Amino acid sequence: MLRKTQGFSGKCRSVLRRRTTLELLANSTWVSWVGVALIGGALFLLGRVLQSEEDSRAAAEALSDSSQRTSTHAFIRKVRPLLNQYFVPIVRGKGTWENTRRKAKRDLISAGLRDELTPDEFIALKFFLVLFFPVTAAVLKALDLVDAGPLLIAGASVAGWFYPDFWAKGRMQRRQTEILKAMPFVVDLLALSTEAGLDFIGAIGRVVEKSKGNPLVEEFEQVLREIRVGSSRQDALREMGQRINMTEVNSFIAILISADQMGAPIGRVLRQQSEQIRAERMLRAEKAGAAAAQKLLLPIFLFVFPAVLMMVIGPLVLGMIYGGKT
Repeated sequence: MLRKTQGFSGKCRSVLRRRTTLELLANSTWVSWVGVALIGGALFLLGRVLQSEEDSRAAAEALSDSSQRTSTHAFIRKVRPLLNQYFVPIVRGKGTWENTRRKAKRDLISAGLRDELTPDEFIALKFFLVLFFPVTAAVLKALDLVDAGPLLIAGASVAGWFYPDFWAKGRMQRRQTEILKAMPFVVDLLALSTEAGLDFIGAIGRVVEKSKGNPLVEEFEQVLREIRVGSSRQDALREMGQRINMTEVNSFIAILISADQMGAPIGRVLRQQSEQIRAERMLRAEKAGAAAAQKLLLPIFLFVFPAVLMMVIGPLVLGMIYGGKT
C-alpha cells in the first residue's frame, strides 16, 4: 500500500513538473513575442522621429531658401511659408509629379516667375488653392455675402487647381508682349553699338547698361552672366530662346548664331534684323487694326445704328403721326 502511494505521488510530481515546464515555455514564448513587439515599436518610433527630423530639416531649408527670395505678388509672399511647411513635402521628390513638375518649370521660366516660385511650390500652390477657394466660398456663404451652393463650392475647388496655370499663362503673355515691343529698340541699339566698333558681347553689355528695364534687357543680362561663368555665346543665346519661348526671338537667335558660325558681320545682320522686326511689327499692327474693325461691327449694329436711325427717322415719324391729327 505504501509503495502504491509513493508511486502515485511520484507520478503526480512528474505531471506537475511537466505542466510547470510547459507553462514556463508558454510564458517564455509570450515574453519573447512581447519583446519582439516592443523592439519593433521602438524601431518604428525611431524611424518616425528620424523621418520627422528629416522633414523638419527639409522644411527649414525650404523656408530659409524662400525667405531669401522676394516675390512681386503679395499673396505669394504671405502663403509661401505655409506652402513650404505643409504642402511642398507632398510633392517633393515624388516621381508621380515629375511630368507636372517639368511643365511647371517651363511655364515659370517663360512667365518670368523662376525667382518667385519653384516647381514644387507651384504644384503646392495648386493643392493649397483647392482647399482655400471652397473654404473662402463657404465662409462668404456663412456670412450671407454670396449665395454659394454645393455646386459652386465644388466648382471653386476645381478652379483652385487650374487658377495657377491661368495666372502663369497670363504673366507669360504679358511678358512676351513686352518683349515684342522692346525688340526693335534693343536690336537697333545692338546694331549701333556693333557698328561703332564694339563686339557683340560688349554691345549687349552697353544695351544692358543704358536701356530701361524690360524683360528683354533682363534676358540679355542673364546671357552675360552665363557667358561670364564659362558658357559659350551660342549656348547662352539658345538658353535665352528656350526661356522666352517665342517664335520671333528664336528666329532672331538662330540668325545670330548662324552669322557667328559663318563669320558674317554682326552689325549688318543686326541692322537687317531690325528692319525686318519693324516690318513685322507694322504687319501685326495692321492685322490687329483689321481684327478690331471686325469686332466693332456687332456693337455698332446693335447700339449705334439703332440710335442713329431713331435720330434720323424719329422726327419724320412723329411729324407724320401728330401732323395728320392736326
